[in-house]
Amino acid sequence: MSTEPIAETIERESMPCDVVIVGGGVAGLAAAIRLKQINDEIEVVVLEKGSEIGAHILSGAVVDPKSLDELLPNWRDMDCPMAETPVTDNWHWVLTKGGKTSLPHLMMPPFLSNTGNYTGSLGNLTRWLAEQAEGMGVMVFPGFPAAEVMFNDAGAVTGVITQDMGVAEDGSHKPDFQPGMEIEAKYTFFAEGVRGNLTKIMKTKFDLEADCQPQVYGLGIKEVWDIDPEKHEPGRVIHTQGWPLSETGTNGGGFLYHQANGQVALGLVTWLNYANPYVSPYQEFQRWKHHPQISEILEGGKRVAYGARAINDGGWQSVPKLAFPGGALIGCSAGFVNVPRIKGSHTAMKSGMLAAESAAAAIAAGHENTELADYDANLRDSWIATELKKVKNVLPAMEKFGDDFGVILGGIDMWMRTLKIGLPITMDHTPDYKYLQRADLYKPIDYPKPDGKLSFDRLTSVAFSFTNHAEDQPVHLKVADLELQRQSELGVYAGPSNRYCPAGVYEWLEQDDGTMMFQINSQNCVHCKTCDIKDPNQNINWTTPEGGGGPNYPNM
Repeated sequence: MSTEPIAETIERESMPCDVVIVGGGVAGLAAAIRLKQINDEIEVVVLEKGSEIGAHILSGAVVDPKSLDELLPNWRDMDCPMAETPVTDNWHWVLTKGGKTSLPHLMMPPFLSNTGNYTGSLGNLTRWLAEQAEGMGVMVFPGFPAAEVMFNDAGAVTGVITQDMGVAEDGSHKPDFQPGMEIEAKYTFFAEGVRGNLTKIMKTKFDLEADCQPQVYGLGIKEVWDIDPEKHEPGRVIHTQGWPLSETGTNGGGFLYHQANGQVALGLVTWLNYANPYVSPYQEFQRWKHHPQISEILEGGKRVAYGARAINDGGWQSVPKLAFPGGALIGCSAGFVNVPRIKGSHTAMKSGMLAAESAAAAIAAGHENTELADYDANLRDSWIATELKKVKNVLPAMEKFGDDFGVILGGIDMWMRTLKIGLPITMDHTPDYKYLQRADLYKPIDYPKPDGKLSFDRLTSVAFSFTNHAEDQPVHLKVADLELQRQSELGVYAGPSNRYCPAGVYEWLEQDDGTMMFQINSQNCVHCKTCDIKDPNQNINWTTPEGGGGPNYPNM
């Protein structure tokens, strides 16, 4: 049995199972539960890099319960936290600097309605799903990132190796060193979420993106606030577009959801196809909170949590091949977000369930490490495909033609597909990093200073993500060529890493001799993956840090 990449020979313990799932989000846990529902004798292991299940989960979230209804029909009566707050009110605002226009619901296809949906913490939903999975006999291991993939001599995936613990920054073994374990499996599901480092390896090794468009992304920055009880309207859902992103020709939108316990979840998603290297998604979010319609809700309240993560925005045309010998991509590892609906949890869960059904059938037939071709075929014939095909041209139309004309074209296309008159057109994507232009074509943006009441500096915000990484460990943000970073990322693009990172990880510091040093504050990293996506030379590779490191989101 071989491994990639080849590492120092270390004696490791082995643990066999039927299915190992890399990632303890909603897709991975839905897959684990479905496997046990089909055959409770199937041995299932879930590996989660966060310190606990839900620690790294961040989403708005408004959840379509379609997959929950399929997976656990009685979930509303099982103390599921998502059942607490059904959506009661749905608003969509187009913001200008000081005002707003409300879009009437009649302009939007019926499937964009949030009737029947629920708003709450996706992290708490994930924790609840883990309890259901463990109650069925699933082995859930938080704090154990998968670091390497194992292959047999035929090149099929045969499992993963968990990350070594107790490795010093220079690569030496500390006194508490513990080697990772080999988890041998008949089938391996990659449910790492957006831009997972092992998923990237699988895509390259098996050429999974040969017949699809490149994935594109948004950066979602989110906070949770306790607000004045008199302003709280449980179940009210607000989405915004336009200002402030419109001022820099940038796309995206805001959200503010009135959830349980007198709290609101709010945030701004900035699509990462922006051209101006001086744009700071973090600062744009701070500006957005000062809009009169938003600040009116927040004033008198208190921020209690902060976080950020990238979002798959590519849609149907960016879905890669999903199955390969011994393994499969599920959830956001593949990318099933419906951008106009601002939802992806239901499609992620369904993908995990479909993969589980294929793997269970293969195991029952005595197979192992084969390609689950029926999973790929069944997903492409499922309601996931039906839903995503309706909206596949909305985002690329807005990318190409802007918020105004693009919204009109995307809306027409969406309505025509809803009425089954779809145009025979699938619009293309361009990778986000290719949009970034030279700094000398733009003027630096003078963002307002934070007021400490509605807006805050980044390091103060990171403290509200409860991020922690063990000291003296290898830097998990790998820069392939530091000289290229200096000459191009700094010299040509004026160091956009200092602005696109929502956690203050990257800095360019002038040394005594006048040279510039690329400082990586990896302990601040909230694992959003934006650097891996937006670096103009694709010179930064995000990898998993030591197990349990990163944010510890309590209610995101």
